[in-house]
Amino acid sequence: MTPAERALRAVGGMLARYLTRPVKDYAPPATSSGEDLRRALRPGDVLLVEGNTRVSTAIKYLTQSTWSHAALFVGPPHELIEADVAEGVRAVPLAKYADFHTRICRPVGLDEAAIREVIGFAVARLGHRYDLKNLIDLARYLLPVPPVPVRVRRHMIELGSGEPTRAICSTLIAQAFQSVRYPILPYIEYRPADAPGRTRCVEEVLRARHHSLFTPRDFDISPYFRVVKPRIEKGFDYRALRWDERG
Repeated sequence: MTPAERALRAVGGMLARYLTRPVKDYAPPATSSGEDLRRALRPGDVLLVEGNTRVSTAIKYLTQSTWSHAALFVGPPHELIEADVAEGVRAVPLAKYADFHTRICRPVGLDEAAIREVIGFAVARLGHRYDLKNLIDLARYLLPVPPVPVRVRRHMIELGSGEPTRAICSTLIAQAFQSVRYPILPYIEYRPADAPGRTRCVEEVLRARHHSLFTPRDFDISPYFRVVKPRIEKGFDYRALRWDERG
């Protein structure tokens, strides 16, 4: 590595650490207890998180979404696998996000063998780190609300070499699901279908998006993932609620 590359990597590392520091006095309220969250999660679920770091603020603005981070729940011993811009691909305990605003997105119709493949894909990449030499990839997140038109906000995610982008924008999880050809937000094309005796018959054909283009929001709006709400999953009877009648 040349001295210039070492210098760029050092600056990139400092910038990544700065971006991943929590924003002071900002704590999105959790809508589920840690216990309820653990009880509701199943291996293969995607856990979306409303983060509280500097980079989270920028991602939420650029994607026009509540969600700035995504992790894959794989069960014990790793619990969650995530890609972090500063630390790379790592395993973290579910307790890390117990007090955060989260959402569970569950792939529908994925059998146990496919779920094991998805999890295996993510586990095999533990320890992977990201090349932080390209400062363009990181500098885009320095402004919490970059002054860019709505139509180009999402495209800002795609700038630069793509290495830090992959650490931030759910690419690891998208790759894991695409490895078993499970759809997230594919392009949909309609083509003529060969059907004897019928006219104007078309078939729906899916084409995968490149994995580097996915953001946490995409798992929430995907028609192939079910939103799971822990408080309801454990059983809910509104008549059993206790209300304060004083107000």
